[in-house]
Amino acid sequence: TPFSLLIRTRYRNLAKLPQTGGAIIVVNHVSHVDPFLVAKMIIDGARRPRFLAKDSIFDVFAVGPAMRGMGHIPVKRGTVDARQSFDAAVRALEDGGMIVLHPEGTVTRDPDGWPMSGKTGAARLALLAPDIPVIPVAQWGVQRQIDLYHKKVKLVPRPRHTLSVGDPIDLSAYRNRPVDGAALREVTELIMRRLREDVAELRGEPVPTGPLFKWTR
Repeated sequence: TPFSLLIRTRYRNLAKLPQTGGAIIVVNHVSHVDPFLVAKMIIDGARRPRFLAKDSIFDVFAVGPAMRGMGHIPVKRGTVDARQSFDAAVRALEDGGMIVLHPEGTVTRDPDGWPMSGKTGAARLALLAPDIPVIPVAQWGVQRQIDLYHKKVKLVPRPRHTLSVGDPIDLSAYRNRPVDGAALREVTELIMRRLREDVAELRGEPVPTGPLFKWTR
C-alpha cells in the first residue's frame, strides 16, 4: 500500500503470529490509516488478513471494492445480516483463515490514546469459534503525525509506527458458557484490558487503572 512507503513500520514478536490454521487478530485502533499497516504486517508475516469491519466502510469510493476484492467481510450491526457475517467469519476461521478486528469499532477517542471500551463483535466471534486462538496486536506511533480527527497530516519526517504481536488471550473459562449478553460483555472487557496492558508495555508506561474510556456519539 502507499501508506507502507510513507510510514516507517517496526514489528515486534512477528513470530508469534500463527503460521497455520485459523486465528482471530484483535487490534487497538489509533489512526484511520492503521488498518493498512496491520494488513501489511500480516502479509509480511506470510498470512492473508481478512477484516471483519462495519459495512459503512464498504460504501467508501475505491475502498469498498478493494475491501470486497480482498475477501474482507462487512458487518451490519444489530441486524439479521450481522449473523450471516459472523457465520461467514466462523467458516473462514475453520478453513484456516485469519480474521482481523478492531474491537473499538472506531479510532480511539480516549484523551491519552489508550484502547477504549469495545464493541462485542470480537467476543462473539471468539465464543462462536472456541478452538481458534485470539491474538492481540498492540500498535502505537503513526497517530502522532496522522490524525484525521484533528485534520493533522505530517509526513516529514516519516512517521514511525510499531506493531507488537502478543501471546494468545486465555478465554478457556468461557468455553462452555452460553453466548449471551453477560459473556459477551465480560469477554469484550477482557480483550480490551489485555490490549491496554500490551499498549502500555509498547509505550513504556504504566497500565492505566480504572475503567476503560467509554465514548458516545
